[in-house]
Amino acid sequence: MSLVNTLDLTTVARREGFAVAAVNVVDDLSARAAVFAAEQAESPIILQTSVKTLRRAGVSLMSSMLRTIATGASVPVALHLDHCPDRALISEVVTHGWSSVLFDASALPFDEAVGQTGEVVREAHVHGVTVESEIENIIGVEDGIGSDEALHSYTEEELAEAARVSGADMIAPQVGTAHGMYSAAPQLRFDRVAKLVSLTDRPVVLHGGTGLSDRDFRRFVEAGISKINISTALKHAYMNAAREHLEEAERRRRWEPTALFDQVAEAVTAVVGWHIGVFGGHGADQHWSAA
Repeated sequence: MSLVNTLDLTTVARREGFAVAAVNVVDDLSARAAVFAAEQAESPIILQTSVKTLRRAGVSLMSSMLRTIATGASVPVALHLDHCPDRALISEVVTHGWSSVLFDASALPFDEAVGQTGEVVREAHVHGVTVESEIENIIGVEDGIGSDEALHSYTEEELAEAARVSGADMIAPQVGTAHGMYSAAPQLRFDRVAKLVSLTDRPVVLHGGTGLSDRDFRRFVEAGISKINISTALKHAYMNAAREHLEEAERRRRWEPTALFDQVAEAVTAVVGWHIGVFGGHGADQHWSAA
């Protein structure tokens, strides 16, 4: 099927009480493995790329490749640009028909962040593209974007009002999670998600999911999270599988790239499938079909 709108997916997820897995893929191998996991689970999925990944491959090539993978899928697939402060790159992605973008305005003062987000929204909506808003930063650096310090923090009321004024479709708040791996137990704010959900009908997004427990994820979903981003866990699965294969290839003196690809794909499929299950996504395709 063709690419679907991210807001449509997350709206259904919010209504039905699950969260859509949003997976940061790095190439066709990881993208196909993620979609295969979603097909096995009969779940919708969001394929995401970082700015770094997108710039490396180029917008045209990445758009064509991921659209082809999505078109051949038996489940709904959305295509999302993650954490992008670059307005020019967002414009390029929008004109290539992606499902959604995250405009990262977390480095800007409040009024400027809201104003620029509104400009992005107006441009994106002309093309039917969903906009996720981040105006207070999620801690941690991911693919060269972000900060290890809290730059801006606002009340739930301010976040809801900022989304209303800017017209943003989804909200990415700081709820105690962080990008990358945790060095200490995070102080998770399930209450903050629930408060934000009570103030707005816009889907709320969780960043920094890698390293949380099953219970943590389920509590966030119960609080109202509709989209959960997974990046670091996929990278670890990908790289660890590659390392294990190469070490074995060295030992056996057998060098076959396709066997390496198979082992990496299997590892990525497993980690994505696990997250889909924890997020309540198994069989969620039926909700989309009935929507």
